[in-house]
Amino acid sequence: MNLDSKQRFQWAMLAPVIVLLTGLTVFPIGYTILNSFTDYYYLANESKQFVGFANYIKVIQDEVFLKAVWNTVKFMVLAVTAEIALGLGLAVLVESLKRGLKILRISFLLPSLLPPVTVALIWQMMLSNHNGIINHLLSYFGGGPFNFLMDIHMAFYAILFIDIWQWTPFAFLLIYAALQAVPKLQYDAAKVDGAGKGRIFLHITLPNIMPSLLMVVLLRTIDTFRLFDKVNILTGGGPANSTTTITQYIYRHGVYNLQIGYGAAASMIMVLLVLTFSIFYIKRSIGGNGHDLRY
Repeated sequence: MNLDSKQRFQWAMLAPVIVLLTGLTVFPIGYTILNSFTDYYYLANESKQFVGFANYIKVIQDEVFLKAVWNTVKFMVLAVTAEIALGLGLAVLVESLKRGLKILRISFLLPSLLPPVTVALIWQMMLSNHNGIINHLLSYFGGGPFNFLMDIHMAFYAILFIDIWQWTPFAFLLIYAALQAVPKLQYDAAKVDGAGKGRIFLHITLPNIMPSLLMVVLLRTIDTFRLFDKVNILTGGGPANSTTTITQYIYRHGVYNLQIGYGAAASMIMVLLVLTFSIFYIKRSIGGNGHDLRY
């Protein structure tokens, strides 16, 4: 088989995959980008008109959208930081135990196995200001009752706490798996040299699990940016937009109000924000410090 016929054969084998990827990913994204430059309204009798960057300008100038961006970024930073810190602490704690490892691992992982709707329902009942167990417990200490999900100062942090409760086990699982791969000989050599637990953690454990930590940060960053289900079920973005996120904003305009063109423009801005954070972490992981991504 000469070179040309070999290349034709390779392209013939790749063609179905390229067509499938184009139909499933490239076309929907391209169609959304195209609609973001139109005044497409789902119930309109007239055909959609090209409006240039008008939708993008209107979105960026909307104070509710800016509030949604701030809420999303603030939520991402706080949630990812807390989940990584708690997941790392739990992983190191479990790694150091000699007994009960299976029971602890299963117990820690249970919240992340629950569907988001179930998690939202559980905490809606527990945080209720009428019959919620949290307010009952607080009443024994003279506190409450608090309307956690409808108080403008508490609703955001209530959802943040629920997200940390659900997804810290995910961080724990990946970090714990990374700890299992750290060579034991390095620990033995450090102990022979008289290194303490703090120096061993900083100079052996942390460098070895750093690629996994960065991957957890990347995955949780992308996931927290897409936060929607808990917000939509528990608060609907309220009170007074204090829990509105970018996805909630897109849902409100693009799906609920059927403003397809406007919602598509907001979606494209969100995609750019997610890509910005993703590119930063991927470049830092692969090329910035010499570590390779393991997953």
